[in-house]
Amino acid sequence: MRITRSFSLKKTQEFKDKLLHWSRDYEEVLWLDSNNHVTDYGSFEVLLAVDALTSIQTDYLDAFQKLEEYRRETNDWVFGYLSYDLKNDQENLCSKNHDGAGFPEMYFFQPKKLIWVKAGHIHFSYLKVVEDELLSDFEAINGIRLKKEKVFEVKNDVHIKLRMFKDEYFKQVNSLLSHIHRGDIYEANFCQEFFAENTHLDTLETYKRLNSISHAPFACYLRILDNYLLCASPERYLRKRGDEVISQPIKGTAKRSKDFLEDDKLKKKLQEDEKERAENIMIVDLVRNDLAKHAVRGGVAVEELCEIYTYEQVHQMVSTVSAQVKEGVSPVAILRDSFPMGSMTGAPKISAMKLIESHENFKRGLYSGAVGYFDPDGNFDFNVVIRSIIYQESKKYVSFSVGSAITAKAIPEKEYEECLLKAKAMRQVLENG
Repeated sequence: MRITRSFSLKKTQEFKDKLLHWSRDYEEVLWLDSNNHVTDYGSFEVLLAVDALTSIQTDYLDAFQKLEEYRRETNDWVFGYLSYDLKNDQENLCSKNHDGAGFPEMYFFQPKKLIWVKAGHIHFSYLKVVEDELLSDFEAINGIRLKKEKVFEVKNDVHIKLRMFKDEYFKQVNSLLSHIHRGDIYEANFCQEFFAENTHLDTLETYKRLNSISHAPFACYLRILDNYLLCASPERYLRKRGDEVISQPIKGTAKRSKDFLEDDKLKKKLQEDEKERAENIMIVDLVRNDLAKHAVRGGVAVEELCEIYTYEQVHQMVSTVSAQVKEGVSPVAILRDSFPMGSMTGAPKISAMKLIESHENFKRGLYSGAVGYFDPDGNFDFNVVIRSIIYQESKKYVSFSVGSAITAKAIPEKEYEECLLKAKAMRQVLENG
């Protein structure tokens, strides 16, 4: 039984900063931050889960079945991640490329302490503790005195390397284009890894710096022992509330300008870009098909098609697909039968994933997977792990990856430029501090 208490807040942002700082004493942490992006689908401003009472860690074999059993056994909130390579649980696929970070392919935990902020109130929900501990934590968080240094003063000394050099990138993109022109696939999300070895990171300060640059709506800070994810994702993978499921795939990216008129031109150019719209619509069709597997007849709808969302560093083309799911369908089954998300694979999905494996030279792992939670009622919300830094503390290994959608009209040089644009914030945080 959870003990739940709520308190009003006078200085909400200050309390959020203190709350994140307080979490650093725990070995299991998942901090989810909407960065005050107000939408029809948001449930909280920040949500923090710490201190595992129970957990599950597994490779891809029977991963979704094990997750379903764990979720039913706990009958509680569980938080964690799905790596991209869980694809191998569903299809005759493999992941044999280089794996620098070596994270478990799936990890979820049941937190003793769950805290969230919404509408000027802080809510505590504690498990297996006495009420005095809840109150003492609230007082301890309030009593934290944060340093006045700005988060951008953090300094890192990271020397970034490329897993794939530019000429090789062009070679692989042209190879994918030949498959597209031959009709093997319509679209493939092709990615590359940037990495550094023998590196130490102040993970929390680096995350704060990344978040201050991006202010992304699906940001998160994940720590599982010595495995870290610092995520500034703009994309929701899948959310379930009651019998409604929504997915919000992103396909289409444009840089921003500090000049208002020029920025507006860049936004309109993206809106009218035939190639970007074609990419987005292909993935919308794929998502519709995935969600239809568990939807009532006629229950899938496109709520938004190719809408432009503006973030700190880029404009993005976003669509929203909803589905009314059949009664009694397992929430894990909904995830399983739509994973990995179409925006990170391509179409047709299985053929695209096979070509991705043969053309990329790194194991994606947590990158292009998903981070999120289930609540006790079977609702869930998961992001897409992009615009993210992955850090394995014991190995001193740092990684971030970026990609773009390759379609028939793709120009390799422009795809490479798009990758560099997406990599900008992570590189800036790691190299410049």
